Amino acid sequence: MDDTVTDGEARRRVERFLAAQPIPAPGDDDGRLAFLRARFDAGLAWLHHPVGLGGLAAARELQPVVDGLFAAAGAPDNTPRRIGIGLGMAAPTILRHGTADQRERFLRPLWTGEQLWCQLFSEPGAGSDLAAVATRAVRDGDGWLVTGQKVWTSMAHRARWGILLARTDPDVPKHRGLTYFVCDMHAPGVEVRPLRQLTGEAEFNEVFLTGVRLGDELRLGEVGQGWAVARTTLMNERVAIGGAPVPREGGLVGLLADTWRKRPELRTPALHDELLKLWVRAEAARLTGVRLRQQLAAGEPGPEGSAVKLAFAGLAQQLSSLEVELLGEAGLRHDSWEFSRPEVVDFTGRGATYRYLRARGNSIEGGTSEILRNIVAERVLGLPAEPRTDLDATWKDLPR
Repeated sequence: MDDTVTDGEARRRVERFLAAQPIPAPGDDDGRLAFLRARFDAGLAWLHHPVGLGGLAAARELQPVVDGLFAAAGAPDNTPRRIGIGLGMAAPTILRHGTADQRERFLRPLWTGEQLWCQLFSEPGAGSDLAAVATRAVRDGDGWLVTGQKVWTSMAHRARWGILLARTDPDVPKHRGLTYFVCDMHAPGVEVRPLRQLTGEAEFNEVFLTGVRLGDELRLGEVGQGWAVARTTLMNERVAIGGAPVPREGGLVGLLADTWRKRPELRTPALHDELLKLWVRAEAARLTGVRLRQQLAAGEPGPEGSAVKLAFAGLAQQLSSLEVELLGEAGLRHDSWEFSRPEVVDFTGRGATYRYLRARGNSIEGGTSEILRNIVAERVLGLPAEPRTDLDATWKDLPR
């Protein structure tokens, strides 16, 4: 880490940048992109990244300072909610496991939002047990041919690139025969189909891969070491889902408290007790997220991210359930069943029924709550591991 980049030095760099780089007018897409590219090249995108890769090798805790200065100046942002998979999952994985060429090729257009990313991990037979993926990648000259099916893939219909976990050796135990790739979503053989959800939206997709050819330069990490690379992605994913900054009484608990205040006729003593319990739990989860982000400033995310994501999923379901119960019949009116393809999950901008329905998926996406409880038990609390009989068995011999 470069200790010369202090809070004051970071501020001066932003001031110099803003003095030299005009802020584009609203609607000036070319100007916006040029501004973001220049910010990346100046090392003011990811301050903790190495010089030349969007950063200054500075302390991660300076990032909010820099982001705040740009926001206060009216500078365009890189719409981080829309490119969350790239920022929260692909970027940290590429930074840690990618080659120099891969970092240089992918990180800047990822950060500016020029190229969207999706995550090709889950399959119909491998979600909770991700190491059971059956999508095959077979050597073909200087590249690979990939065939299989992925599911629950957010943004696949818009993505330029996907992070892909595939099986390259079925003759070894399931965790050892995986390899990690960057998948060209425009390559022949990639087919994306919408997957309509409980809410009526098609936020997710199924992705069919039929003889998709990927060059070996798109392999991320060593052959057969895909599980280790995937763990980097998964740990960052859980932080991205459950550890996002939330103000006190923000998010779903804020909406619930607001309904409580505006609709006194709905109140009962029992509902009041339940609201208070959830408010306290939401505040504890929020403060745990603050601590997790402070730990991140010192290094890679640890298994604590699983605990935060687990708490987020449970709270979202309980808070949205209480909101629907509090509103009675009015809480059952869904605002729209119209087919749509949202780019972000709009928890706070939709009605109570939408929140209730969408929150059911929180305990599945990004690692099921059952899997996360195992991680917390074994890797955080140090409890004995759950008995498993398939860890040393050859993948091709496992029942499916």
